[in-house]
Amino acid sequence: TTKMANQEAAEIQISELDLLSSMFPYEEEFAVTDQLALAELKHCVENESAEVPSSKVQFILNVKTEVPNASTVEFSMSCALPFKYPSVLPEITVRSSLLSRSQQILLNSDLKTYLMQNFNGEPCILSAREWVKDHAAAYIDKDLSSFSMTAADATKSEVTMFTRLWIYSHHIYNKQKRKNIIEWAKELSLSGFCMPGKPGVVCVEGLQSSCEEFWSRIRRLTWKRILIRHREDVSLEGGGHAEIQKQRKFSTLEEKCFDAHGARGNHMDLGQLYNFLEEKGCADIFQMYFGVVGH
Repeated sequence: TTKMANQEAAEIQISELDLLSSMFPYEEEFAVTDQLALAELKHCVENESAEVPSSKVQFILNVKTEVPNASTVEFSMSCALPFKYPSVLPEITVRSSLLSRSQQILLNSDLKTYLMQNFNGEPCILSAREWVKDHAAAYIDKDLSSFSMTAADATKSEVTMFTRLWIYSHHIYNKQKRKNIIEWAKELSLSGFCMPGKPGVVCVEGLQSSCEEFWSRIRRLTWKRILIRHREDVSLEGGGHAEIQKQRKFSTLEEKCFDAHGARGNHMDLGQLYNFLEEKGCADIFQMYFGVVGH
């Protein structure tokens, strides 16, 4: 029965995690990042419950490996165990600051192929770790200019994430910054809006990598205070252009001025901002920004 299968999967996961924590007792080598999911999994085993935990157990394994010139490189493996694991493969992403994006994509797709060919239906986290230890360093020097993988293929091979960032700034007056915000959003195919004045609000939405690039550029400018107030991530099946368009709440990125008043014409009418957000289906964001329920 499904209940038996669930029980068995949960037991295998627990024993594999126990093994990992006994082999790698130090937090810097092995750390469970979602304690709640682990507690739910244990509960499922102890109480023989048929309930499926609400989230996957997630953990990080760090692997240090020697590279030919005798220096040590660290790779981090972010792992998530789908509830049906080991009858389905674990979700593993290997990262290192020394890998370029295309090297990282190639490394991860080769690891997945290795696991698919050798471990369908068996616990394989340790084997994956061994493989990374033995092979990952070779990807750092791989010259991928000959490797014909376009950005489009690259995004296909991993789940595409759609992200919406809600950025808060103490104020936005500077004309150059306002120009940057609009031009960078356009360059990175992001939509959203920017409300200059005090406070300043910027919302950008689009591919996760583009949003992260936008944020890293924006925060390098000088600000009195700027931060991401809220972030939404949605994984897209297939991740084609149409999927992305479907998630958007804004069509382009434009500057919104809501009847400025005040000595410098810089205080925006927040009631109008609230109405605008409500129209776009984002009214709950208002409270995150201003700590009050809008109306």
